[in-house]
Amino acid sequence: MAANTSAAAAPGGDIDESLYSRQLYVLGHDAMRRMANSDILLSGLGGLGLEIAKNVILGGVKSITLHDTATCVLNDLSSQFYLTQADIGKNRAEASCASLAELNSYVRTLSHTGPLSEDFLRKFRVIVLTNSDAEEQQRIGKFAHENGIALIIAETRGLFAKIFCDFGENFTIYDQDGAQPVSTMIASVTNDAQGVVTCLDETRHGFNDGDYVTFSEVQGMKELNGCQPIKINVLGPYTFSIGDTSAFGVYKSGGVATQVKMPKTVSFKSLEQASAEPEFLISDFGKLDAPATLHVAFSALSTYQKSHNGDLPKPWNQDDADKFLALCKDIKSDVDEQLIVQFSKICAGNTCPVDAAIGGIVAQEVLKACSGKFTPIFQWFYYDAIECLPKDGVTEADAQPLGSRYDAQIAIFGRKFQQQLSNAKWFIVGAGAIGCELLKNFGMLGLGVGDGQIFVTDMDLIEKSNLNRQFLFRPHDVQKSKALTAADAIKRMNPDVKVTSYELRVGSETEKVFSEDFFGKLDGVANALDNVDARIYMDRKCIFNRIPLVETGTLGTMGNVQVIVPFATESYSSSQDPPEKSIPICTLKNFPNAIEHTLQWARDSFEGVFKQAAENASQYIADPQFIERIIKLPGIQPLEILESIKKALLDDKPNTFADCVEWARLYWEDQYANQIKQLLFNFPPEQVTSSGQPFWSGPKRCPDPLVFDVNDPMHLDYIYAGANLRAEVYGLKQIRDRKVIAEMVQKVKVPEFKPRSGVKIETNEAAAAASANHFDDGEVDQDRVDKIINELVKNADKKSKITPLEFEKDDDSNFHMDFIVACSNLRATNYKIPTADRHKSKLIAGKIIPAIATTTSMMSGLAVLEVIKLIGGHRDLAQFKNGFANLALPLVAFSEPLPAAKNTYYDKEWTLWDRFEVSGELTLQEFLNYFDDKEKLKITMLSQGVSMLYSFFMPKAKCSERLPLAMSEVVRRVSKRRIEPHERSLVFEICCNNTDGEDVEVPYVRYTLP
Repeated sequence: MAANTSAAAAPGGDIDESLYSRQLYVLGHDAMRRMANSDILLSGLGGLGLEIAKNVILGGVKSITLHDTATCVLNDLSSQFYLTQADIGKNRAEASCASLAELNSYVRTLSHTGPLSEDFLRKFRVIVLTNSDAEEQQRIGKFAHENGIALIIAETRGLFAKIFCDFGENFTIYDQDGAQPVSTMIASVTNDAQGVVTCLDETRHGFNDGDYVTFSEVQGMKELNGCQPIKINVLGPYTFSIGDTSAFGVYKSGGVATQVKMPKTVSFKSLEQASAEPEFLISDFGKLDAPATLHVAFSALSTYQKSHNGDLPKPWNQDDADKFLALCKDIKSDVDEQLIVQFSKICAGNTCPVDAAIGGIVAQEVLKACSGKFTPIFQWFYYDAIECLPKDGVTEADAQPLGSRYDAQIAIFGRKFQQQLSNAKWFIVGAGAIGCELLKNFGMLGLGVGDGQIFVTDMDLIEKSNLNRQFLFRPHDVQKSKALTAADAIKRMNPDVKVTSYELRVGSETEKVFSEDFFGKLDGVANALDNVDARIYMDRKCIFNRIPLVETGTLGTMGNVQVIVPFATESYSSSQDPPEKSIPICTLKNFPNAIEHTLQWARDSFEGVFKQAAENASQYIADPQFIERIIKLPGIQPLEILESIKKALLDDKPNTFADCVEWARLYWEDQYANQIKQLLFNFPPEQVTSSGQPFWSGPKRCPDPLVFDVNDPMHLDYIYAGANLRAEVYGLKQIRDRKVIAEMVQKVKVPEFKPRSGVKIETNEAAAAASANHFDDGEVDQDRVDKIINELVKNADKKSKITPLEFEKDDDSNFHMDFIVACSNLRATNYKIPTADRHKSKLIAGKIIPAIATTTSMMSGLAVLEVIKLIGGHRDLAQFKNGFANLALPLVAFSEPLPAAKNTYYDKEWTLWDRFEVSGELTLQEFLNYFDDKEKLKITMLSQGVSMLYSFFMPKAKCSERLPLAMSEVVRRVSKRRIEPHERSLVFEICCNNTDGEDVEVPYVRYTLP
């Protein structure tokens, strides 16, 4: 049965960037096209098979055929989220097909219930088996290997999983890691039998031994320019050798070395060979011996089922476990007996988060087999999450089925734990890609279906680009609330689920809703956020309310999970990534050497021209007190703002669209011709430094002014986008006819430019930074200020409508990205920097976070396994796993969370989870006395938020005024805010001296309001 018939893309056809935008930044067009021409067979539509199918369909293959001969039973409902009670007795593939097809209309989705004959198998590029016995695996494995068909075998049993990959004897990997090729600027190249390339001072090349590079822009040793990729030998962070250069010309200057991704051919063993000589991908170095034992366990399971009428060992049954152990020891005597017994006791069970995690990994392997992008698993991967088992263990009686949809899960965790799950209250912050996966896993677990509840919040609306990875949404949901839509989708998957959804951002402005009372009823928080500020805010809230937090994040094929346990672990904020490297100001303004520099310059141009100046003008029109406010600003800020308003409302205000075209043409001339001419007047091409070195060398690329050509598409793109954007700012009717605009622009008279003497252009970062920060320095020209204000009062039309533009990268009809791309590429052309297409420009200028469904599925599954541990009562750090993965390499790694750092004052030990508890209401004097008397601490400074309430250096009069006041009143007066009714307590930060007068670090104070 075919559920739809659209291919992802015709051979060599275009990819729908509006749908696949985030994934394209991970995989690229070539890999996506190879995927769009690949047919997949997936056999087994249990929970694991469904997760694989979901992620492969979202990925964008040509077709997927779903095969299953099994009918749906009650146990399937524990993790097969597209099956319902009404589907029991139906074929699982047929029952799931329509829902899976809805995920992506570009992917042909079919079901097949017949035999897997060799003629049928020949149709496919990849075969995935998730529910086949050993005989079928061997038969299909042999056929696939002999016929060059990629084979993946995957199974989940309880809290255990295995993956096997065989991509054939000659599999080509086109890009092993997916990282952007590295480039470095060259300082010198020697003429030697082993020519040594040295990079510019303090610029690490970033290459690895064995990388291939090519060269461009080298002067002197021109043989290197455009050469075939050369394999390098890394000598140090700033040097590498490239082989014999003795016959080449003598290096003079310049040059860029760029990494080249070279295809690599790898050979896989067949299933039979690899089973006898297994190679394992290790994920947990605390369990080095586990893969070998699990290899035996999974192999023995088929043998056990054969001799027991197809039955698996009974849940938590010791007799069956003993028989299974004996069977394993017949295969291999030195297995981990405890692990084998545990495998036997829970292998009949199933839980959604394990399927989700393994399904994400397997789906990525499918995409690798189709595209040749990234390094496959070679060849076995085994995983277990036995730390999730309840702290007090499970008895056989407790693991007996109840006749409910959760029976497969009860077989692992027991009835008692299932009740704990049903009474749990968890808050999911964010309903995007990770949030959708968390909600699905929570819903399938039965979390909150009893006396508990799931809460979810997200203020965003659904966009088309979300559909590629936020699997709860469909095209008809675009522009609906993410939180409300996701909650409704989960209720359809499990009608028992109780979800309360909010359309709110978490932050200080919503603390009336997400109050201390709200957090007080939660058992934990699961973050599904996309920015650091919100993560830090939620981290603080969880620390204050002393509740667990599970933090999940992804970036392309990379992802991480961090579990934060009250009174045990460090918090999210305890360690932070280094700040993002900023572009030096002088590089940005005058000396760019990479496309990233020109794109940032283009973004700054957009903000300055279409937002900031318009914002100043619109505020002047709307706010009668605006002038009064800005003239109080320090330095020359008032003058600069007033001049921008005068320009916007008087000097440059357009009346017709032709005026907008004229402005765009003159602005083009200023940016790409006149400014470059002035720069070259100050620093001619032949300029040398005081040391005799060429000025235009190293990172300084000598630019060329451009000459406007209406027939150059890039030149006209700028005018076309710029004029229409300016028309939008001023509410004028836009013209979207390029021919009309081309005719208009040719009528514009452009004044001749003459360079000026005395113009200062900074050439080093310190001077450029000082120049950029001139706002707060210098004396304002008051006469000039008064003159502009008078002109505005007399001549500015207060009825004018000016609309500042907020940069929006995802609307292809709004000209924003058109302007950015043209603006950046024109400047790149000035400086002979390779230009960037729209796709790459949007990634960099839009600061887009690359994303793919497979990583999201995996990391969310791992996150929910940590939630299970927390609900099960675990608090021992050894039971928890922070996870990190890079599916491109592939790398999966787990580590124990770091404990919270310990501090001391006197003989008291404390961590970030500790605090002083003080109940109000106290006066400020009583508060100071309380710490002096009870804690033997003399408070020297006291603050609440950004407000300083008390300090030892405070003027006596102010101090005397505050000391008799109640603490809440001091807060009101100093912070100039009211204390809201929902605020149950205040947080005070204190600096203290001990009895010896020494400064000591102490916890914060929670001051409970009466």
